[in-house]
Amino acid sequence: MARVLLFGPLRDLAGWRERRIAAASVAELRSVLAAEDADLGAALGGKGVQVAVDQAVVRGDVALSASSEVAFLPPMSGG
Repeated sequence: MARVLLFGPLRDLAGWRERRIAAASVAELRSVLAAEDADLGAALGGKGVQVAVDQAVVRGDVALSASSEVAFLPPMSGG
């Protein structure tokens, strides 16, 4: 089971920061989360949300292992 981390408003929306979830890929993980919570699923697909797998930002679908850490990062702002 992958270790899944949510930060900022994503964490607030979901009501949790960390969970273990079985998924073979980032796409499957998004589907599992969206099936559990449609609002969270929509937020995870929102503009600017980034995904890091094992502390490296990834784009597109990536295979996961049981020891993977997946972090969903909300859009950043700064100045």
